[in-house]
Amino acid sequence: MSKSVRPLRGASLLLSGSLALSLAGCAVGPDYHSPALAEPAAYHNAPDLAARQATRAAPTLDSWWQGFDDPVLSRLIGRALAQNLDLKAALARVAQARAAADEAGAQRLPEASLGADALREHQSLQSPLGKIASAFPGYSRNQSLYDIGAGASWEADLFGGLKRQAEAADAEAQAAEADRLGLRVSIAAEVADAYFRVRAAQQRIALAEAQTRTDARLLNLVQLRLAGGLATRREQAQAEALLAQTRASLPPLTIEREVQLNRLDVLMGATPGSYASELARSVERYTVPAIAASRGPAELLRRRPDVIAAERRLAASNARIGAATAQYYPQLTLSALLGFVSLGSGQLLTAAALQPQAAAGLRWRLFDFGRVDAEVASAKGGEAEALARYRQSMLRATEDVENAIVTLTQLEAQDGELKAQVAAQTQARDTSEEAYRGGAVSLFEVLDEERRLLAARDQQAQVRAADARAAVATFRALGGGW
Repeated sequence: MSKSVRPLRGASLLLSGSLALSLAGCAVGPDYHSPALAEPAAYHNAPDLAARQATRAAPTLDSWWQGFDDPVLSRLIGRALAQNLDLKAALARVAQARAAADEAGAQRLPEASLGADALREHQSLQSPLGKIASAFPGYSRNQSLYDIGAGASWEADLFGGLKRQAEAADAEAQAAEADRLGLRVSIAAEVADAYFRVRAAQQRIALAEAQTRTDARLLNLVQLRLAGGLATRREQAQAEALLAQTRASLPPLTIEREVQLNRLDVLMGATPGSYASELARSVERYTVPAIAASRGPAELLRRRPDVIAAERRLAASNARIGAATAQYYPQLTLSALLGFVSLGSGQLLTAAALQPQAAAGLRWRLFDFGRVDAEVASAKGGEAEALARYRQSMLRATEDVENAIVTLTQLEAQDGELKAQVAAQTQARDTSEEAYRGGAVSLFEVLDEERRLLAARDQQAQVRAADARAAVATFRALGGGW
């Protein structure tokens, strides 16, 4: 190499180093901006819901279950949020994601280490070193070597690759936390859903047992009329079939009750059967609260944990583009070592044993046959996928709310009609009883009216439970519970 080339290369390296240092703290790749989503200002069915629930108070979304005014429900949800094993696993995943974020952030900082070694060696005379050294007078085959030192190294994040990796890890940690909150919302809703199904099954079992007693009285009446020649075998068979049909409805209701009780126990992190006694008495003390849905779909961006998690994963994928792009540029590593090396411990910490070192390393992937290009393309593809998932999560969230609102609205309308039906059927039963006491109608007609009333009450119990479950689904769709 000619002497004229060396100064030129040295100047070039100096210029490159100065340029690199001037870029310290910069980060290549696109800066993240949350994408704007075009959403309607309000839900389609929100006005109907507000009109039907105008006389009721709406609870806060954070603790919506308290709006049902049922202490048993509140106690079960509180226990599930404290004991649910899926939530404990989600919390552990959050801890892992936070640790990964801390590690990624620490990669940008210098690393220091302290080391000490003591070596005792009996040198072989047949080794190359032994053969040479043994020729000198005073050579001793027994040797000791002491080494102590402190070192430090730092990768200068000239183009922000490490910064982008830290940003991605932070966003992933935030997404994990949002997943945990989403699971919390789901657990509270699952407990409430199972609870209302238990209460509905208990009420329907009570109605079915009352229906069984009515049908049994009807059968006895038919049998008495048959003995007196006032009824036919066909009427008796119809009464027997009616009683058997009512009795056959009890096992499915019992299965529903027990299955939902077991579901509640597992949601509360307990063995099935642990808390069944707390719900042994069939009571109906809850009231379905109003739901405030006036803020519209824009509120879901702030409330829905799954939407929040999707947005954070989009931010992470955006940061990975910068981390991949940084591989186009050189990476500079600086290291230093301050150490003492001596053949004797007495001279170890002296100026003569001092052995400092300093090093600078430069790595630049100039020719990799498209590997960096592929990494950047993969990162961009990941961002495109994350963006689509984010937009889809918002669409799904809006769909969930719309479906929940229309279901709740229609069930409340149906419940109102059933109340009117039950009231009319009750009046019909009472009128038939008065007519029976006056001798105008037979007991058969009275019992038939009673059977119709119990059937209407059974349908009302189903719709009332479905109404409560629809309210739970609406709270869940709105992102309530955290």
